[in-house]
Amino acid sequence: MADNDKKYPLNLPDTDFPMRGNLPQREPERVRQWLENGLYEKVRAAKAGKPKFVLHDGPPYANGNIHIGHAVNKVLKDIIVKAKGLSGFDAPYVPGWDCHGLPIELNVEKKVGKVGQKVDARTFRQACRDYAQQQVEAQMADFQRLGVMGDWDNPYLTKDFRFEADEVRALAKILEAGHLTRGVKPVYWSVGAQSALAEAEVEYQDKTSNAIYVRFAAVDPDDLVSRMEPVDGAVGSGPVSVVIWTTTPWTLPANLAVAIHPDLDYVLVQLNDERVLLADGLLEETLKTWGVEDAQVVATAKGAELEGVQLRHPFYERIVPIILGDHVTLDAGTGCVHTAPGHGQEDFEVGRRYGLEVLCPVDSRGVFTSEAPGFEGKHVHKVDDEIIALLQEKGALVHHGKITHSYPHCWRTKTPLIFRATSQWFISMDANGLRDSALKAILQVQWVPEWGQARIEKMIEGRPDWCISRQRHWGVPITLFIHRETGELHPRMVALMEQIAQRIEQDSIDAWYDLDPAELLGDEAADYEKVTDILDVWFDSGVTHFAVCQRRDELTRPADLYLEGSDQHRGWFQSSLLTSLAMDGRSPYRQVLTHGFTVDAQGRKMSKSLGNVVAPQEIMNKYGADILRLWIAGADYRYEMSVSDEIIKRTADAYRRIRFTARFMLANLNGFEPSEHVLPFEQLLPLDQWLIDRANTLQQQITAAYDAYNFHRISQLVHHFCSEDLGAFYLDIIKDRQYTTKPDSQARRSAQTALYHALEALVRWIAPILSFTAEEIWAHMPGERSETVFTEEWYEGLKAMDAEQPMNADYWNRILAVRKALNRQIETLRNDKVLKGSLTAEVDFYAEGSVLADLEALEDELRFVMITSDARVHPASERPVDAVETEVEGLWLLVRPTDKPKCVRCWHHREDVGTNPEYPDLCSRCVDNVAGEGEVRRFA
Repeated sequence: MADNDKKYPLNLPDTDFPMRGNLPQREPERVRQWLENGLYEKVRAAKAGKPKFVLHDGPPYANGNIHIGHAVNKVLKDIIVKAKGLSGFDAPYVPGWDCHGLPIELNVEKKVGKVGQKVDARTFRQACRDYAQQQVEAQMADFQRLGVMGDWDNPYLTKDFRFEADEVRALAKILEAGHLTRGVKPVYWSVGAQSALAEAEVEYQDKTSNAIYVRFAAVDPDDLVSRMEPVDGAVGSGPVSVVIWTTTPWTLPANLAVAIHPDLDYVLVQLNDERVLLADGLLEETLKTWGVEDAQVVATAKGAELEGVQLRHPFYERIVPIILGDHVTLDAGTGCVHTAPGHGQEDFEVGRRYGLEVLCPVDSRGVFTSEAPGFEGKHVHKVDDEIIALLQEKGALVHHGKITHSYPHCWRTKTPLIFRATSQWFISMDANGLRDSALKAILQVQWVPEWGQARIEKMIEGRPDWCISRQRHWGVPITLFIHRETGELHPRMVALMEQIAQRIEQDSIDAWYDLDPAELLGDEAADYEKVTDILDVWFDSGVTHFAVCQRRDELTRPADLYLEGSDQHRGWFQSSLLTSLAMDGRSPYRQVLTHGFTVDAQGRKMSKSLGNVVAPQEIMNKYGADILRLWIAGADYRYEMSVSDEIIKRTADAYRRIRFTARFMLANLNGFEPSEHVLPFEQLLPLDQWLIDRANTLQQQITAAYDAYNFHRISQLVHHFCSEDLGAFYLDIIKDRQYTTKPDSQARRSAQTALYHALEALVRWIAPILSFTAEEIWAHMPGERSETVFTEEWYEGLKAMDAEQPMNADYWNRILAVRKALNRQIETLRNDKVLKGSLTAEVDFYAEGSVLADLEALEDELRFVMITSDARVHPASERPVDAVETEVEGLWLLVRPTDKPKCVRCWHHREDVGTNPEYPDLCSRCVDNVAGEGEVRRFA
């Protein structure tokens, strides 16, 4: 057609919009432009005065390169923020970083040494601050490269002096509201980090432990036996012991009792020349483990009958009682539970009811103190063998085995945790009704997906008090003064904390460490000491609702939305809720959205050892950020999100379909000036009206999906629109009209008007997801427009067809079904080498009922809709025997190759080619379009 175009002009498509995206090369330049031109500020200015929508950013930790999970999280947030802007909201986005905590501290220790050994505390904290800043800048660059739009010039950093000061103010509010307590309780203790941990800092890994059964001999066997009912009148003979089972032999030096359940049935069993007590429900399993085949139950009793029986510690001169506890179960062991109040939460609680000492003979390093005679100076993780040997020597070991089980580990040092009773600071869940407040507040929040509500409810119902104190250097200090003798807080503590906060705001957390108490307490200073603990890093991020949302004019508290991974039900979602309620009784959020984790194509967790880690940087460098964004949007974030190189390749194919469609639309808008050439909807051809109607319907579905955070649905709708509605139907049909009719004809301008409206809508639909591509399309679109698509709102130029008009939307959907049936038949004939293409075919339709009427309505333009050189319609009653039945009810086809000459301009094979001697190689229609007034199209 190119050679003939010189002789017989055609309206060929033309655009500078490139077919190849070259995203890895183009996107970084676009990022640079956005930052230099102040895109975020311009969007904020354009949206000023609109209703607010605040998505509050949960801070990633400022340590290490971002991974695929970071990319998922930030892109989901960016999609929402941009979509809300298009929906008419002012949706600011202030990114943040968590900058305190152990990982940073450990990395800095590797560089400068430990505090007190090679470096002083102030220098160390500054090194931590500098390290965190470097990490923030590196991660920020990657987030920007992802196309995330935000206030990058003013992020919130938990290491900022103002934030650190506000964290102290938040703690003061919690203290004032009566939720802060201090006490000696068992907490998760990381011997690797030498610090207490909160629930959210615990991860579970498989661990192989020693599993031992230990005798606790009865001080007075007759007392124990007398409380039980004999079986067959006999109570057996020999020593009497209560047998416990434990997987932590190292805790035995701290044993102070044996707990049994008051309502369980217990049995006294004759084993050779001794008698042992255990739960009836575990008897068979226990004897099998011990390898005992011959045993006789000689007495029974409910647990409650045995309360107070005195037992001997297995290797210390210590008398321990039998106590009752509802925490005892028949899940494993013997139903008799070794109880060490200093090494377990349930042990602590039951011990408190019985007035037991909270014995914890282990220091912060995990080393036994002098309170564990015989083991002083030995590490708890290395002493099991010695304890087992001592039990064997004392005749207290019944059985020894190994067990592999899920065991709590420190999330940072990856070392096994211990429970260790120490003096810590807690936010009490029950002292002032915080648990009840949280459970009520959860009901007022919209959880997406809905199962998030049940998940966090269960965690709140069962969680212990929140231990917020840590024994490290890099963190916001717990700025409290404690009376040296009474241990009480200073009576003016809340007011003093505001003065401390003001100093921190000027000179960072160093202000607390440098503070001479006399500066604030005067003559009282000698009676008080400063707390040296720091706050749990989850407290840092947990109070961002106050230190960020409430303190920044562009944000709101509560925020409209929190969005993080599903692990944050036990982390940030919970710490934010509890601190906000503890401060002033308000929830920090209205909605909470949770996304799943990334896994490989086989559903396996990303792991360096498996070699299945997919780095976002690699995807961006190879394919572009928009491909990564499209994968994120297309995956159903409610579940695990599978990613692999093959999956990304398929996503790139889907992207190309969208890009090629947009390019075709732009190319066919060549010479179209909206202010001059847009036709009123009523003057458009019915097929063009259908496209606008289709886009109108689709826009309603897409905007509803954005509102519901249903992004994978949007990806499906857009891809189907580009590949089916446009690529396989509308665009295919209008090529002839676009290329062959007169440039300024109503037929051509009608199609261009429809393309223009559809593209105005499409570019907005994809903007939150394919941000780089949308901006590129926007820059190539005709007509005057704003600098960026992100200052716009959903397109308002779409209209619905009149449902009463003959060729309404339903009509064209029926025609689309007919065309699909024809295309399948043509494809079969092409594969059989009968046809070269659809324009080398003629088709006879044999139809009945409404199908016949639909096809007849198009008259001669039926061939243009079907893209065949001729198309004829007949009643079904006239169909020949070789007509092919189709899946469209009431329709048969007969397709054959045409034998008519080919028009060199439109490529249709027509009988009238050459009938005009001046144009011997043109059909009469093309002659009219080249030299006459031009053809008139009425339908398509």
